[in-house]
Amino acid sequence: MTTLIIFSLLALLLITGMPISIALGMTVLIYLFALTKVPIEAVALKLFTGIERFEIMAIPFFILAGNFLTHGGVARRMVRFASAMVGHLHGGLGLAGVLACALFAAISGSSPATVVAIGSILMPAMIRAGFPWEFGTGVISTSGALGILIPPSIVMVMYAVSTNTSVGALFMAGVMPGIVLALMLGILTWQRARQFGYPRQPKATWKERAVAFRESVWGLSLIFLVMGGIYSGLFTPTEAAAVSAVYAFCVAVFVHRDLKITDTPRVLLESANMSAMLLYIITNAILFSFLLTYENIPQAMSNWMLDQGFGPVVFLLAVNLILLLAGDFMEPSSIILIMAPLMYPVAMRLGIHPIHFGIILTVNMEIGMVTPPVGLNLYIASGITHKGLTEVTVACVPWMVIMVFFLLLVTYWPALSLWLPGLLGML
Repeated sequence: MTTLIIFSLLALLLITGMPISIALGMTVLIYLFALTKVPIEAVALKLFTGIERFEIMAIPFFILAGNFLTHGGVARRMVRFASAMVGHLHGGLGLAGVLACALFAAISGSSPATVVAIGSILMPAMIRAGFPWEFGTGVISTSGALGILIPPSIVMVMYAVSTNTSVGALFMAGVMPGIVLALMLGILTWQRARQFGYPRQPKATWKERAVAFRESVWGLSLIFLVMGGIYSGLFTPTEAAAVSAVYAFCVAVFVHRDLKITDTPRVLLESANMSAMLLYIITNAILFSFLLTYENIPQAMSNWMLDQGFGPVVFLLAVNLILLLAGDFMEPSSIILIMAPLMYPVAMRLGIHPIHFGIILTVNMEIGMVTPPVGLNLYIASGITHKGLTEVTVACVPWMVIMVFFLLLVTYWPALSLWLPGLLGML
């Protein structure tokens, strides 16, 4: 009954159009003051201890780094490098889009930023080269979702904050699944381009490839700086985020010089606005998590599932269905912060590894970025192509099918996620 009341309150507030962060806070306040007796001191203490986590500081730094890279010409150089490497294959510009999205995802940590940066450059170029707009839209919208899975990932930081899981281990666990998904999207792109006879680019010479690599090497180096620094113990994931922000600023302003010093305040303001929004959601989600824990809802849910004889296979299937449905109506950060504290204890009772469970949730968030009505990638692609949301969604369907198949692969093949962090001794 308690669970029904809490989630009914939340659903009612969301239906009114209230922002998710405010709806979470209002749900907690209404329930605390009207339906239960929780010492207000305990609420204040939980709120303070919940947001003092050092890992939370990684979020604004990664956002800042992504914005510097987006405005600093790094995306344009990565597109040029990707085109030089794979542009001569069937659907070369589409394959270049998949590769460029994977590379930019590995330095930005954001799916919408990846779609904006790569899509605004590559999608018009694909249309001019003779590709149907549907092809380019499907490729970039879905490949842009790699920004959530390939580290560094803001969604992974959210999960780590919600469940006290290692951010570094999550980052390493996302590497192999990210590579596999990029390969699957690339293979589908190549197959469709070959099937429909889409144009190919002239094959670049090794000299042209070397030039393209040299131009993009400053951006690519950030991948090794962040991941190498975390694995070697040189700095923590939060410190890596700060280093990446400083590095991205230096590359954008002093190396590539595509971003002027006078434009820096605008980038800082954009980053501050986005960071404030996410941190406000985190604050209210912490209160919501406290309320669930206080009412023993996760424990009751866990006991009920075990009493029904649910094993890991059935539980994970249910988790995927719930998260895919939630992804249709909520953005990833909110879903992670609401669902993770509820599902995590059950997963632990069933013997599911916390890192593997985090990757499953992350892949679900990827799919949510390209499913209507609130898939952010769809809205961005719609703005770039000037097409309706329905048309953009239909264009993405073939690649979305591959992503759902990949979700099942990740869900029931834990080694795909756990092999690399286990090899590095991080589990």
